[in-house]
Amino acid sequence: MSHSNPIILVPKYMDQFQCIGSSCEDTCCAGWSVTIDKATYKKYKKVKSPGIASKLDKEVTRNRSNPTDRNYAKISMSGCNSCPMLSKDSLCEIQLMLGEEYLSTTCASYPRVTNIVNGNYEMSANLSCPEAARLALLNPDPMEFFEIKLNRNNKHSLFNQIHPEQYNPTQIQFYFWDLRIFSIELLQNRTYSLTDRILILGLFFQNVQDHVNNASASEVPNLIENYRKLVRAGSLRESLLQIPIEATAQIRLLKELIDVRIHAGGANQRYLRSFEEFLLGIAYKETAEIETIATRYQFAYDNYYKPYMDKHSYILENYLVNYIFKNTFPFYGNNISILDNYVFLALHYSLIKMHLIGIAGFHKEKLEVDHILTLIQSLAKTIEHNNRYLQFAFDYLKTREFTSIAGMAIFLKN
Repeated sequence: MSHSNPIILVPKYMDQFQCIGSSCEDTCCAGWSVTIDKATYKKYKKVKSPGIASKLDKEVTRNRSNPTDRNYAKISMSGCNSCPMLSKDSLCEIQLMLGEEYLSTTCASYPRVTNIVNGNYEMSANLSCPEAARLALLNPDPMEFFEIKLNRNNKHSLFNQIHPEQYNPTQIQFYFWDLRIFSIELLQNRTYSLTDRILILGLFFQNVQDHVNNASASEVPNLIENYRKLVRAGSLRESLLQIPIEATAQIRLLKELIDVRIHAGGANQRYLRSFEEFLLGIAYKETAEIETIATRYQFAYDNYYKPYMDKHSYILENYLVNYIFKNTFPFYGNNISILDNYVFLALHYSLIKMHLIGIAGFHKEKLEVDHILTLIQSLAKTIEHNNRYLQFAFDYLKTREFTSIAGMAIFLKN
């Protein structure tokens, strides 16, 4: 999809973003298949230049199973898990030999993600890009949004379209903007710890789901105002203190995920290095008792993770706000409920936090922002284009009936 000079709503960091090319510490041309749109595929078929034409013919293959204009063909990764169209200097041969206009929509737009809401464009970034992650996460001020005008004809990778104006006040989709604004407002309320903000958000969306189930979506505006009053008054603080800390339950989930990660393959090396630090930081051994690992895990949290993140919680706050904006939260995915949208958000946070607790145990007093940034960026790269890992974690919670707010609290609180 291309569009001339659109006005686009963006987080502030997008106005600063540009690819830093060979200066980047990672590559976006490895670790996943590249989707080729129909228009680009047809351009490749017309290429006559010696060398590049035969290579394109060999490496670009049609999608014979349910092709669409957007997902018409693909470039599969080579044996070393990188794009076969890379030169020896790790530069794109398509762009070098044919020009930027020959890049597919996927390659030309990454890491930018475009949504359409009520016919209006929105753009943010996948944080699997190190430079985008730096700009999005490391600003200690709350993330802001504003409109910009693109001065050139950009290709856009369309992620999602929603049209709240097509619904009426008895339907929950009508309240998209109310729900989005309240969610971001709550997550940026720094008078509460970040974990408490996520727990309150869960309580709220459990109530929203109840209204959806009872066909009373028109009550959502009143619910939002009631929660705003409760948050301002601090009325929920006592209830939050009563939620038990269940490090052992977190470790049970972690142990299951560790087993999946060890046998899954396909992860990028940056993530695998962070994952190894995580294992070493809690002295993980397959033969160790869960209670023993849980004790080490809690020690790493108390002594290294918490003191550092108390000063740098804005990093994970920015991650969550970007997630909400990028994923048109809470209306992302087909046949996924409002509450399940919340569970996926909380799951992202829990997985990042649980990894970082082990990484903090590994680096101890030498924990730095770069360690956090590397984990978030590499984990995003691991799960954004292959959701097996994340889906396993979600199914694990679902089958054990942990996807209620009471169950999720076990994995959120330390």
